[in-house]
Amino acid sequence: MSPTLLMDRDGRVIILTLNRPEALNALSTELIGALVDAIRACDADDGIGAIVLTGKGDRAFTAGMDLKEAARRMPVRLPGDDVGTVIGQCRKPIIVAVNGLCITGGMEIMLSCDIVIAASTARFADTHVRVGLLPGWGISQRLARQIGPQRAKEISLSGNFVDAQRAFDIGLVNRVVEPAELMPHALKLAHDIADGNSAVVQAYKRLIDEGYAMTLADALPMERDRGHAHAASLRPGDLDAGRQAASARNRTQLS
Repeated sequence: MSPTLLMDRDGRVIILTLNRPEALNALSTELIGALVDAIRACDADDGIGAIVLTGKGDRAFTAGMDLKEAARRMPVRLPGDDVGTVIGQCRKPIIVAVNGLCITGGMEIMLSCDIVIAASTARFADTHVRVGLLPGWGISQRLARQIGPQRAKEISLSGNFVDAQRAFDIGLVNRVVEPAELMPHALKLAHDIADGNSAVVQAYKRLIDEGYAMTLADALPMERDRGHAHAASLRPGDLDAGRQAASARNRTQLS
């Protein structure tokens, strides 16, 4: 494992931390490669139920591509693999905990994840137009689908920062918490996901992701067919065991 990425385990949850705080966790070629390798390793590990991705320190999740490194390589090219695609294809749900700045490539990574929790100090920006680059990790497509094309154009064509509250208001993040509560919230949610039926969690995530790329007319039959196929695969007693487990958890949450 590269020193630019830390990997810690908390039961069935893996915590990946971008570890270049002196450079605002800028995405160097080494860091991108380490992140891609780690996501693929987590995807292949059946003992892992969910992933939390964050940045070291409180100043930044990541300031985006390491432009100093990129400037030394001519012609300029994006470092490493298409990390957005690798993250998007991961079967395990990924929660990103945004601490501080989340700029350009950081937003592209964030948009590829499944759930976003932001500290109240988080700030978001897409600075491609300011730097003079076009994106290659999906932000031009994912951001518009997330918040609508007009809001996406406002953010991406201006390069202006969006604060955490505005990000929540327009649907860019799931929730905003105080900085001290960021990782506790992210880890609790990750454990809630990881403690569920892993096969169903992964199949449900795939249903949402694949269905979102379809028309509703095509997505509904897909859900029906997969739901019926899964129900037909259940053994006697499976549903009753699931019902009892769900009832016990409901009582705990509602008490």
